[in-house]
Parts: sequence; C-alpha cells; structure tokens
Amino acid sequence: MVEELGLETLLVWQKAISFVVNVHQQILPSLPLEEKWSLSSQLRRSVQSIPANVAEGYGRYYYQEGIRFCYVARGSLEETFTQISLAHELGYISHDIFNKFRDDMLEFRRLLNGYIIFLKKSKRGENDPGSTHQIQDNSILYILDSDTDDSST
Repeated sequence: MVEELGLETLLVWQKAISFVVNVHQQILPSLPLEEKWSLSSQLRRSVQSIPANVAEGYGRYYYQEGIRFCYVARGSLEETFTQISLAHELGYISHDIFNKFRDDMLEFRRLLNGYIIFLKKSKRGENDPGSTHQIQDNSILYILDSDTDDSST
C-alpha cells in the first residue's frame, strides 16, 4: 500500500492539477503553430504555475508564506484566464470551450480563496520559535556619501 503525501490530499492542489491537464489537453492543441513560442508558451507557463505555487506554499511552515504563495497562484490563475480569453478572441478556441474554462476558473478561484481564508484562520506555525521575528532596518546605514557631501557649495 502506497501512503499518500499530505499535498496529494489537498483538494485545491488536486483541482489545480486537473485544471492544468485540461488546458494541456483541450486548449493547447487548438492553438496554431505560429503561437507555439508566444501564446502557447505563456499559457503553459502560467497554468503550470498555479499548482506549483499552491504546492510551494503548502511546503512552507508559516501560514504567512503559504498565503503569499496562494496569492501568486491566484495571480497565475488570472494570467491563465487572460491567455485563454485571448485564444478565444483570436478564434483559436470555441465559445463552448471558453465558457467551460471560465466556469472552471471561477470555481477554482472560489476554492483557492477559501483555502486562503482557511490558512489565515489556522495560522499554522504562529507560535513556533522565529515566527514573530521581524527584521529591523536602520535607514541611516543607507545614507550615501554624496548625500552629505558639501563640496558642491
């Protein structure tokens, strides 16, 4: 019996993987060869970034980092939708396929936003050593010699 990893049980990650597979199977083959290095390449990168960032956030210990990576995943989702919208407007994919992916994207966005809310409430790692450590920056260290140079007067 193979034991599942924690990430594999995360619904938002499962749905993100499914979304990527659907884009690869249903949209990318519809794009013309002249789009191989532009729209196709950009769509491939943005859609693959979604589950990758969910996974990276999941692998981080502090909830703040998990949330930050989910925000990046959400940005990649919006970028992916933009690429799919362009493919539709350029006539590369049908209205039916576009509507299906728009619906899938809206459902996934709700799921991802719910996961972000869950992370904010759970605050995993909040009380662990180092979680409240903040870096203080002394701006005086950044005064350049030219800022205090009176030789120009």
